Amino acid sequence: MANTVPSTTKEAGDKGLKGGALGLVSSVVVGVASTAPAYSLAASLGFIVVGGTIFAGVKAPGIVLLAFIPMYLIAVAYQELNKAEPDCGTTFTWASRAFGPVTGWMGGWGIVIADIVVMANLAQIAGAYSFIFVGGFGLPEVAGLAGNVVATTIAGLAWIAVMTWICYRGIELTAHVQYVLLSFEIAILIFFAGFALVKVYSGTAEPYSLIPQLDWFNPFTLDFGETIAPAMLTAIFIYWGWDTAVSVNEETKNPDKTPGRAAIISTILLLATYAIVTVAAVAFAGVGDSGIGLANPENSADVFSAIGPTLFGEGPVGSILMTLLGFSILTSASASTQTTILPTARTTLSMAVYKAIPEKFARIHPNFLTPTWSTIGMGLASAFFYLIFTLISPALLLALIGSIGLMIAFYYGLTGLACVWFYRKTLTSSFRNFIMRGLFPLVGSLMLAAVFVYGLSNFAQPDWLQDADGNNVTIFGIGAEAVVGVGGLLIGAVLMGVWWIRKPDFFRGQTLARGMDE
Repeated sequence: MANTVPSTTKEAGDKGLKGGALGLVSSVVVGVASTAPAYSLAASLGFIVVGGTIFAGVKAPGIVLLAFIPMYLIAVAYQELNKAEPDCGTTFTWASRAFGPVTGWMGGWGIVIADIVVMANLAQIAGAYSFIFVGGFGLPEVAGLAGNVVATTIAGLAWIAVMTWICYRGIELTAHVQYVLLSFEIAILIFFAGFALVKVYSGTAEPYSLIPQLDWFNPFTLDFGETIAPAMLTAIFIYWGWDTAVSVNEETKNPDKTPGRAAIISTILLLATYAIVTVAAVAFAGVGDSGIGLANPENSADVFSAIGPTLFGEGPVGSILMTLLGFSILTSASASTQTTILPTARTTLSMAVYKAIPEKFARIHPNFLTPTWSTIGMGLASAFFYLIFTLISPALLLALIGSIGLMIAFYYGLTGLACVWFYRKTLTSSFRNFIMRGLFPLVGSLMLAAVFVYGLSNFAQPDWLQDADGNNVTIFGIGAEAVVGVGGLLIGAVLMGVWWIRKPDFFRGQTLARGMDE
């Protein structure tokens, strides 16, 4: 590197975290679990099918495949940047090195605000499914509480508290919990897909069921601006989270290699899982706008619960399978609640080490070797935003998926550009470097930039998102997804300005200097 961090601050990898605690398998588990596959599909597949102004329909698997491309390309950027500097601040650190403190600070904020906002949605799902799962054991009164806003809010806050405590107690405990939760979740998803496809191909499915076609994976017959872009922002959401495997790089064996490999493996495993489940759901339920059809707006919040009773049938076996399906979504949301805390706590830890935010966020527990203020602060901020969103309107929670897609596109795209600029002087030193450090990250960033612009223009429409009663979900007359997405990023700009006035050292390049590959 051309420039180094002054000795007055801790270097990357010397923040007090427990080094070598995770191996490749553990890192992959953390990366995949962070995406919450069961929950993400349940909450997003209906929106992907609807697409945008023009229906995506059976092309939903194609959208899922297309969204994988920028995810993989950006994962390559993460891998390459991590080789140069395995710092738990990831985008914050790398963008600061490449473009300077302002861009780096906003990149770090993109991670923080996206994680905090999604926690509101995760907590709500975990809270509701806690009652659905318990109620599945012959307690309909308990299951009925899933529709009670007060009850689900209390349960959601409890989940945030429990998962914050686990993260506080240590990275190894976190990984062990993830092994159990993710294993059950993936097993149920594969069973769901297999059960549905067997029914479809055996001719015992529903009259509206469809035989899968290879053409379902070709989304290019759709309009980009009106269908592909907004649908991809939702599809990007279901992949989001693999970068957690990189954010724990300072706690991983071979920190310059293992995290990057884990990120790429995670994206590939997610593609395989999502492709199978999406095809199975579209084939069995169809893409109609009534009944269990995936385009039915009443099913958008949870397509699996809509499909399940018809797929598994009535009787004791059907009830057991539905309970297990519901439990997989509960474990998915709770697991992601836990792993969402990890990257935020480590991003703010790194930002504090480099004095980009108050230094108390750099404190490490002497025994658990985890961030203290950063972890607890993430839990408290998540609980606060969850309460705010719920008090304004529970329907506002519907707006979070699209808005988070905007935030994801912002900081993932920024990371890709940082990779290109960081390595710009050595891109032509080999064919491999040109592809892996230049072409792939650049194409991934440009794809995300296009999706951001076109998606935002759609999200801003007042009638873009409607609640169950047909009312537009807006803020100040603008589509809520656009307001939450852009507004969340702008809040960061304000906070950055305040900190710049109070503590300008970071913004003067005194604690994290710009640098590049030589």
